[in-house]
Amino acid sequence: MKFRALAIPACLILILAGTAIGEDKSSERLHHTATTLKEIMDTPDHSIPQGLLDRAQCIVIVPEMKKAAFIFGARYGKGYISCRRESGVGWTSPGTVRIEGGSFGFQIGGAVTDIVLLVMNRSGADKLLASQFTLGAEASAAAGPVGRSTNAETDLLLRAQILSWSRSHGIFAGISLQGATLRQDVSGNRELYGRTLENREIIEKNLPPPTAAKELISLLDKYSPKKGGN
Repeated sequence: MKFRALAIPACLILILAGTAIGEDKSSERLHHTATTLKEIMDTPDHSIPQGLLDRAQCIVIVPEMKKAAFIFGARYGKGYISCRRESGVGWTSPGTVRIEGGSFGFQIGGAVTDIVLLVMNRSGADKLLASQFTLGAEASAAAGPVGRSTNAETDLLLRAQILSWSRSHGIFAGISLQGATLRQDVSGNRELYGRTLENREIIEKNLPPPTAAKELISLLDKYSPKKGGN
């Protein structure tokens, strides 16, 4: 009995190849995201203050955000958001986000920067889980303090919904991202989960993390296993 090989349409091969490439890109980016968090938190005197991380409702990490400038500046990056589980213990599976923004001025050159955002309350988290929003315009934002800070933590908690930091050339510091736009990346979620999902669905339905995301969630659980009091 002879078996005849089935011909696979070229378009299907391209779709399957594209899916595999997308999964590889997501896995690599998630690994970079986890590495960024680990490197920042493993240097206590130059990291996110533990008290702020423990009080945060959500975290956004964008590894290797690109900034290119020639007269006009532009920023673009892709990363992930994770929030506390409803119980306050543990972190949710990540949703994919993009950050885009611009600046005006005489600038020449380019840079690659890691970005970290802490969302300090549910109101800020709600806005972050919308399809898109602008820092400063739709949610109050401020540059976060670095290291073992105490008074700065209290002051910032009272007035900022979102705190932001950047790391470039090994230097970690608070940064203002006023005017930058954050938006969910549904195509990135499709690459990661294999189906179309909005970030709110991923966060609020407590979907199990894909294999590629387990390293990041494990690190978040290690550095801040449960939400602290406000």
